[in-house]
This record gives sequence, C-alpha cells and structure tokens, in this order.
Amino acid sequence: MDLIARIRSRDVRAIARALTLVENGDEPFLAALDAGYAHIPHPERVGITGPPGAGKSTLTSSIIKNLRRQGRRVGVVAVDPSSPFSGGALLGDRLRMTEHALDEDVFVRSMAARGRFGGLAIGSHDACDVLALAAFDPVIVETVGVGQSEVDIARLADTTVVVLTPAAGDSVQALKAGIMEIADVVAINKADREGSEHLEEDIKEALELRAHQPGPLWLPPVVRTVATTDEGVDELVNAIAQHRTFLLSQGALPEVRAARSVARLTDLAGEALLRALRTGTRAKPLFERLCSQVRQGTISPRAAVNELLTSLKL
Repeated sequence: MDLIARIRSRDVRAIARALTLVENGDEPFLAALDAGYAHIPHPERVGITGPPGAGKSTLTSSIIKNLRRQGRRVGVVAVDPSSPFSGGALLGDRLRMTEHALDEDVFVRSMAARGRFGGLAIGSHDACDVLALAAFDPVIVETVGVGQSEVDIARLADTTVVVLTPAAGDSVQALKAGIMEIADVVAINKADREGSEHLEEDIKEALELRAHQPGPLWLPPVVRTVATTDEGVDELVNAIAQHRTFLLSQGALPEVRAARSVARLTDLAGEALLRALRTGTRAKPLFERLCSQVRQGTISPRAAVNELLTSLKL
C-alpha cells in the first residue's frame, strides 16, 4: 500500500512520515501529493495567531477539547520559532496539548519556522493537505507568535482567530493595522486579568476603523476567554462556526479557497525562481556576479533585478 493510500486509511505512522517528508521538501512525495491534488478534501481551516505569551497553545488545546465533545476529528499544525543561530526549535506547543496525546482522533504536529517570516513554516500548506487526506476536520494552524508580521495565516485559513491579552501592551497593538486587519474572530485570553474591559473597547474601536473589503460585511466578534479553565471557549468555538456559516451563506468560501491557491502559486513561483537563480547552470553565474556587484555597491539592488530579468528574458 503506498503512502498516500495509508494516509487516507488514517494510518498514524504514515501521517507522521508524510509530514516529515513535507518538512524536508521531499520531491517524490510532494509530486505524489500534487498528483491527487484535485481529490484532496477541503476541511475547515482555522488559524490561531497573536503575540507571544497570549496563551495560543493553551487556548488551542481547549478548542480541541470542545470540538472532540462534538465528535470531530481535529488536526493541528503548531509552528514554533527557530533559533536564528542554530535553526533549531523547542517545538514546545506539544507540551501544552499533552492531554490529547492518546486520542486517536487528534493529531498534533509541531513544525519549526526555520527563520521564515509571516508566522508559518515552509511546509504549513502541504501539512494541511496531508491532514485533510487523513480526514481531519477541522485543521487548526497555530502560528509562531511574532506579532504584527504574522499575517500569512489569513491566506491559509478560512477563519483567523487573533488572540490578545490584557496588561501586556495589547491595547496599543489592537490599534495597529497589521494583525487586526486579518481578524475574523478576536479572543481576549486571560480575561480574568485587570484591563480586559479596556482592551475590548480598544479592539472594537480598531475593528470599526479598519478598511472594509469588497463584498459582504462581517464584523468580527470579540470573545473573552480563560483558556486554563475553559471559560469562554464554548462562545469562541460558536463564533468560529458563525463565521463559517457566514462564508457559506454568502457563497464566499470558494473564493477564499481560490485566493488561497493563487497565493500559494505565487509563493511557490518565487521560491522556485530563487532556487533556479542559485543553482541553475545558466542563471547562477549571472546571479552571483550581480550579488557581488550589489555587495560592492557598484550597482543598486533594483538595477540588478532589472538586468537579471532582461538577461533571462523574463
């Protein structure tokens, strides 16, 4: 039985093996995954993002517990930060989800960001496809927790939950554009702390001021939670479900998925082009010469790119 078939049969070892191949960029496996792309299921994708220390992992664990009571099989991709020096990662998100370790209907995979910006790992998209093949629904993606820059999750998830906390500088953070622009649901975690009411007011003000996208208007609900006691998690899961219902009722979900696919195409094209420039027989000498000239300051980066495009006839 091939690996794809074993994944479809929910073989845990096969799923783990496939995710390792995804992280390592194994071309034969990725080609096999691509070959069946049209038949990969489309489970609900939920993104959990927010600043470090907001309690995203603990809240994710509480969400899993809630979804399991509904009888749903839950897959999780938890992205952890990597050391800028060694490239290693603690992969500590699993430590906060150990209560699900023996549950066959929960699969948690930690992935190292490996210096990638945007809050996701290189293989996050493909990891979601593997979990979809294994019939997990929903698939939850928890980002690395780097603050305003981690907006890539909005291009991967159907519903993005932004997690903030009181008394941690988040009142200012809430008024900034970046991370609030991508919120479909906002969770104020650790809401038993002082400042929750003030933070909620700031968040609602920030949501009212953000630019509205074309199409049906969705006003993100703000839910207070205390993940350590599961307080407010029922309301949070309901808010996520309401957003999905909204997307379905407006016929917007296919467009969300289509935009995700095009964004993925753009990312992969950029990665493939850069790889070709660094390794291609024709492009590598030119690219290295231009890099040297840029390093010496004899040509600007923009001029170097223009020369590169002209020489490669792109």
